[in-house]
Amino acid sequence: MSKANISMMTLTVIATAAVVANRCITLAGAYPAAAGLALGVTRSNGAIGDALPVDVLGTAILEAGAAITAGATLMVGADGKVITHDNDGDKHAVGRALEAAAGDGSLLEVLLVPSAGLLVTAV
Repeated sequence: MSKANISMMTLTVIATAAVVANRCITLAGAYPAAAGLALGVTRSNGAIGDALPVDVLGTAILEAGAAITAGATLMVGADGKVITHDNDGDKHAVGRALEAAAGDGSLLEVLLVPSAGLLVTAV
C-alpha cells in the first residue's frame, strides 16, 4: 500500500457526523450514500463540528470496502469506503485505483475523479 498521495487541492469541511480518515465525504460533512456523490477524501478523523481537511483533486489514500484490483473504477460503498464501480449508469464514480486492495479495511492510493453531479460509468 502506498503511504503517499499527491493532493492538488484540499478544502475544509465542517463535520456534521463522526467521520474516519481516508473515507469519502460530502460537502455537507457526512458520508455519502452508497454510489452517491462525494466531494473528496478526509485526511483525518473528526467529530461533529470539527473542521476537516478534505482532498478533492489529485491522488488520495482511501479505505476499501472490499477487494479491489489495480486500475478499477471506484464508487462509494458503505460508510464512505470505496468499492469497485459496477458500471451501472445511475452510480457516481469517485476515482480509479492506482493499486490493488486486499479487502475491507485495506488502504490504497486512488486517482480522484470529481463527480460534480455527473453520472459516469467509466473513468
